[in-house]
Amino acid sequence: MNAKSPYTIDVRVQTRFIPDQSKPDDNRYVFAYTVTLRNAGQLPARLITRHWVITDANGKVDEVRGDGVVGEQPWIRPGDDYEYTSGAVLETAVGTMAGSYQMLADDGTEFDAPIPTFTLSIPRTLH
Repeated sequence: MNAKSPYTIDVRVQTRFIPDQSKPDDNRYVFAYTVTLRNAGQLPARLITRHWVITDANGKVDEVRGDGVVGEQPWIRPGDDYEYTSGAVLETAVGTMAGSYQMLADDGTEFDAPIPTFTLSIPRTLH
């Protein structure tokens, strides 16, 4: 039997294209993404920092590191969700994002919560 770690954060992401802020003629594509973090572990934990790897269709990679998310360092109890929405600007109509959140459990253990790779694309770009 495979027991779940006491330090488990499940990450789900939903994306959408923001046409009114985008300027395709200027290679500017704006996307919003909503992240839901669920503490599936056994201990409360705080999101301390984030690390994103953003790749556009030209292969250009941007790495973003910083404290918390949207100005917060949320403390998430076991079984609870935390949701936020942020955005990304790409030079291409399609790209990907992935990364991790660095977490601190209430017992002092630091651990990473991986963010699975997800795609940003304008509607009807991917078939």
